[in-house]
Amino acid sequence: MRLYIAEKPSLGRAIAAALPGPVQKGPGWLRCGSGDGATVVSWCIGHLLEPAEPARYNPQWQKWRLQDLPMFPAHWEVTPKESVRKQLAVLEGLVRKASVIFHAGDPDREGQLLVDEVIRYFGATCPVQRVLINDLNPDAVAKALRTPRDNREFRRLSHSALARQRADWLYGINLTRLYTLSYRKPGEDGVYSVGRVQTPVLGLVVERDNTIAAFEPKPFYRILANLHALEDDSDQRPFAARWMPDERFRDHLDEEDRLLDRTVAQQIADEVSGRPGKVTEARFRDRKEAPPLPLSLSALQIEAGRLFRMGAKEVLDTAQNLYERHQLITYPRSDCRYLPEGHYEQRTTIIRAIGQVDPELATACTDANPELRSAAWNDGKVDAHHAIIPTARSRPSGQLSAAEQKIYNLIARYYLMQFCAETVHREGRLTVAISGHNFRANETAILTPGWKTLELRLKEARQEAEKAPLPRLEKGEAVLCDSADLRERMTQPPQHFTDATLLSAMTNIARFVSDADLRKTLRETDGLGTEATRAAIIDTLFRRDYLYRDSRFIRATDKGTALIAALPVSVSKPDMTAIWEATLESIRQGQGDPRQFIDNLKEQIRGFVGQREAAPAGQPASDSAHGVHCPKCRAPMRERDGKFGRFLACTRFPDCKGTRPIEDQAPADGTGQKPIPCPHCFSPLVRRKGKKGWFWGCSSYPACRQTLDDNNGLPATGLRKTTH
Repeated sequence: MRLYIAEKPSLGRAIAAALPGPVQKGPGWLRCGSGDGATVVSWCIGHLLEPAEPARYNPQWQKWRLQDLPMFPAHWEVTPKESVRKQLAVLEGLVRKASVIFHAGDPDREGQLLVDEVIRYFGATCPVQRVLINDLNPDAVAKALRTPRDNREFRRLSHSALARQRADWLYGINLTRLYTLSYRKPGEDGVYSVGRVQTPVLGLVVERDNTIAAFEPKPFYRILANLHALEDDSDQRPFAARWMPDERFRDHLDEEDRLLDRTVAQQIADEVSGRPGKVTEARFRDRKEAPPLPLSLSALQIEAGRLFRMGAKEVLDTAQNLYERHQLITYPRSDCRYLPEGHYEQRTTIIRAIGQVDPELATACTDANPELRSAAWNDGKVDAHHAIIPTARSRPSGQLSAAEQKIYNLIARYYLMQFCAETVHREGRLTVAISGHNFRANETAILTPGWKTLELRLKEARQEAEKAPLPRLEKGEAVLCDSADLRERMTQPPQHFTDATLLSAMTNIARFVSDADLRKTLRETDGLGTEATRAAIIDTLFRRDYLYRDSRFIRATDKGTALIAALPVSVSKPDMTAIWEATLESIRQGQGDPRQFIDNLKEQIRGFVGQREAAPAGQPASDSAHGVHCPKCRAPMRERDGKFGRFLACTRFPDCKGTRPIEDQAPADGTGQKPIPCPHCFSPLVRRKGKKGWFWGCSSYPACRQTLDDNNGLPATGLRKTTH
């Protein structure tokens, strides 16, 4: 019996539709054909198996105890997921009867693993073939079924996925228990969930929020020289040029070369006003710009977030509907922006289908030139899956929702751009020297729009007045500065993350890596998570109350901020996670060793556990403010710069404005200890000094007036005063 195992039921039905009939339906399977030549199609429903819980390996691991850490299974096990146990039983009977199995998981890391693990779980010994399906239309599915490959060719992809799964188990289970048991207040039930990818993503948001909270705007100054040519036979059109900073003024510039001293700015303006100068650089050219490549999932999510303010998960779910239900686009969970060269033959059919599905693009389809061929078609850049493009299907399965229309339109536009002329930009630059100062004027305008006619723009984007072209002057020509304007601006903090900018940060993580040497080794494509998981990671942080939405912005909750403040930098920063993602990719390519990857991770976890064991009781093993807690709310504190030097500030600022000086010794008020809950209301206790000496009082005073005696720097167990 020939058996196809699809990743999900919708793919199973698409495979059955492409096989010879008749089709017989059964519980969890479809039989195609009759007699000895019949083929059975069955499916998974996502992962049917999951990594075993800690107690499966050791009954003592059922309870959360620091002394049991780290937990490293000697032999890895998987267990059936209860919700899909019935379908697993169906597959067990079919696998045992199969003479050949066709693996039809999605063409990505997880798709490879979830079918491979089922085949391994039942100990199948028959040959296994791999079919790669990117398009659910019958012709495309039939073509994929005719070209199966040996599943052993994809073992590295499976090893990469298995290494990722085991790394997530080791990292998540051990570190979540470690930091929950270390920092959770007695009496609380909450869990401080730590993940290999989710925690550095949370760290990005917390760091951005803290940067904005601590930002102090400063004035800076721009100097504009209003110029015209001196010679009568020169182009007499006036133009304005901006002052260019140089090293003579380094003491008056910030890190972005903005001039901060008004007196110096005014002096420069006075020195050049009414003075002659000379053109030292004149450059004018027409620059051609090729169309952008078709979209990957991350590129689609970033663009849809920017244009439509759609969340990452909403974009993925919408694209999945267009792929599975309507069959209007190819496989959406793709990290590739290139197309197989063989797909070029389908261009006229796809262009015609776009015009029928989306009447808004009918004119663009008519204007498209199918004789053009962009750089998108490149077999060398395509692996298991290719860029997301429209299919040849000319109508949806039912009416498209508003979100589906937007996403289809966006994907179709990027495909049609491949058949548009290049955009031509008119660019110019004039550099002028006046009284020892350099000024520069730039000109940028679109000469021929080409593919940019299909580019969507934000409606609320500020429409800047088109600048007049620069005069066509040549190097060495004389100019006169009629006047110099001094303009004051204020520095602006960075914006809080949005769905689009957070996804962009996760995709190109090298920009946020603090280690300069590591930053050089990371490629532009190295990121946190994968195309298929980034939306789920962000969604998980929302569900666990680490993030919240403030209009279109994403911000960290108090819980998320406190967690990041308590963690070591190596856990909350993206540096190590970025290396791990790059290592998983090298495993997929056959260059990395999955066993070495897991061994290195275990060593890291041992280090975290040992760091906690070596830390003084009640103090966090991190560099965030020496383990001191806020005297007002008992949240962790961190060092900040102030007018009178460095000090400790609450990580919940601006919601809490607690501060304290930096001290060489442990604080006498007990804020250097792990928070101890009030026996009445469970708010943190604070050590205070009264007329009769030290005592402990509730931080929620006056709402709670509970107090306890002091016993050598710790609250005594007997109640000093109750609120009853």
